[in-house]
Amino acid sequence: MDAPASLLDPGTRRDPHPLYRTLRGKFPLVHDEPFGAWLISRYADVRAALADPRLVAPSPGPAAAHGAYRAVVSPALGDRVAAALRAGVERTAHVLASRLASRQEADLVAEFCRWLPAAAAVTALGLPYEDTARVHAWCRTGLDHLGGRHPGLAAHLRPHIADRRARPGDDLLSALCTAGPDGRPLPDEAVTGLAATVLGAAGETTARALASFLANLLDHPRQLDLVRARPELAAAAWAESLRRDPPLQIVARRALEPIGPVPEGATVACLLGAAGRDPARFADPDRYDVFRADPGGLAYGSGPHLCPGVPLARLTAESGLRALLTVLPGLRRAPGPRPRAEGLVSRSPRTLPVCPR
Repeated sequence: MDAPASLLDPGTRRDPHPLYRTLRGKFPLVHDEPFGAWLISRYADVRAALADPRLVAPSPGPAAAHGAYRAVVSPALGDRVAAALRAGVERTAHVLASRLASRQEADLVAEFCRWLPAAAAVTALGLPYEDTARVHAWCRTGLDHLGGRHPGLAAHLRPHIADRRARPGDDLLSALCTAGPDGRPLPDEAVTGLAATVLGAAGETTARALASFLANLLDHPRQLDLVRARPELAAAAWAESLRRDPPLQIVARRALEPIGPVPEGATVACLLGAAGRDPARFADPDRYDVFRADPGGLAYGSGPHLCPGVPLARLTAESGLRALLTVLPGLRRAPGPRPRAEGLVSRSPRTLPVCPR
């Protein structure tokens, strides 16, 4: 049997799904020499790989932030985190949507999706709104969806942390500064790491996921009308978009020991974009359906590698959609060609032209 095309072939970037179908059907585990990784494409295999302790994230930094989030934020802060994040996202989404209300045409990617996650995180943390552009740049160059560090972040947060320790408020940074294990305050380094997790979760991955989410609903106006009439469907609409068009198409893992034909130290590429459209797992997998009973849940990882940004990303998407539908009840696709999704590792529409009214 001839080897499949490489992920690096020019046609794959334009449309990876023909290759994904070939991989799922004939090459469920194959070494892509030009790409430098073993490829896994079937849903069951990808899910198992993401939960396998023998396969780890290539960089230890995000894992450390992930562990801190699970060990401290979830049990210690609970409702305070949720309330601060929700208030920040809802306020920011409404402001951004209102700026489009008088426009004849707008680009939701450039004017809404790229800014909402970072601006919402800045608002939730209680940082000055003027920090939004700086945080947005950090998310694109240093922070990632698991809270990787940026060299300027600690220095920037230091005076804000000192202020919150002296005069705590109801924002998320105050919650991080005043709560910790056994009631003891977290040290500055831990607060910075957790703030980085929140800011990283508000970065490029969430912006791309939001763009695909809005594109899927705008491309299916009947389903958009259903979500407008029944807001409780927003969560299902978001989960279905992540299944069909995950913002991260490929997640890399490193093998700590030999696993079948995969040697120790090798890179394993989990193809989320292929797994989410596996016909062995999903009926009519290319169709977008807000009523799909079980859309899976691989887009932000699985098992011990579940991304701590999942709640923030979901909250951002649902609040963003609600603000758009409230402020722009006539929102629809602009006439003309519909831009296709772009990208190999990360994939989403680069533009999303709409008529706001």
